[in-house]
Amino acid sequence: MLKTVRIAAALVVLALPALAQTKTLVVASYGGSWESEMRKHVIPDFEKKHGVKVEYVAGNSTDTLAKLQAQKGNQVIDIAIMDDGVMYQAIQLGFCGKIEGLNKSELYPAASFKDDKAVAVGQTGTGFMINTKTFKDKGWATPTSWNDLKDPKFKKLLVIPPINNTYGLYTLMMFAKMNGGGEKNIEPGFKVMKGDVNPNVLVYEPSPGKMTELFQSGQGQIAVWGTGRVQAFANTGFPVDFIYPKEGAPILLASACPVAKATANPLVNEFIKVMVSEPIQTILAKEMGNGPVNTKVDVNMPALKMAPVGERAKLIYSPDWDAINMAREDWTKRWNREVER
Repeated sequence: MLKTVRIAAALVVLALPALAQTKTLVVASYGGSWESEMRKHVIPDFEKKHGVKVEYVAGNSTDTLAKLQAQKGNQVIDIAIMDDGVMYQAIQLGFCGKIEGLNKSELYPAASFKDDKAVAVGQTGTGFMINTKTFKDKGWATPTSWNDLKDPKFKKLLVIPPINNTYGLYTLMMFAKMNGGGEKNIEPGFKVMKGDVNPNVLVYEPSPGKMTELFQSGQGQIAVWGTGRVQAFANTGFPVDFIYPKEGAPILLASACPVAKATANPLVNEFIKVMVSEPIQTILAKEMGNGPVNTKVDVNMPALKMAPVGERAKLIYSPDWDAINMAREDWTKRWNREVER
């Protein structure tokens, strides 16, 4: 009898690591205001409802993809939330499984990915953030064009994320598009960036936190950024506004996928379904200005005054991500060699 008890106790001890593993859900997603809202409005309720510990790993999209590549065959991450361009790469590389039980009838068609390997959880337009107080004090006209980033008065006052961040990549792409090129001919973009834009750049900054610090310290006065980020910053009371360039504001879809693994936690599907639900989409819209993907969210709320909805949606440009991702690695190497030195 005693031997039987000992064997049973040993089996329980051996089972503990596996049990503990199923009780943890690892979510890799953005930092900054996005992380703050997730920790405040999404994670606590989810942990309480499902009896699970959510481990949040903050980083930009290319950081998360690099982690997936490094962990190939032994994935630690359960859910990856990344920009749509990087998400297409992750899907192509086989890192995303299929989302099970997703009710797409409540979602805008643009939110869907092929074979339900991912789903958009927020829409963002790419354009300019300006310090409205500085512009007013100096009598500067509000910028209306991507070409305004070349204006000499912005020398060492312009902040752009690097090319491994979607906003930096979009800047390069838009200058190519406006000068006879585009996603399949990036040469004109590099020419403008090197010769006309680079002299104005204070720093190529990937961190959302440092981006806001640069504006708070008065070092940065104009930046390329997204509607959600700018709205969240404006919500703190700092005098910033978002400008849609007349040539187009490339769309960025924050997207989520369940990471493909042999022992996938079924709660990944529940977490993703929560992310696209009307209550959470409403919170992300109110708190961050994220364009909702759920059709039940009121797009006329004041908090969405910067978001790519309504009339502003007409200024949105949808890039050719298949063409971009074929050349992205080469663009990145060239950018690091010729632009951000």
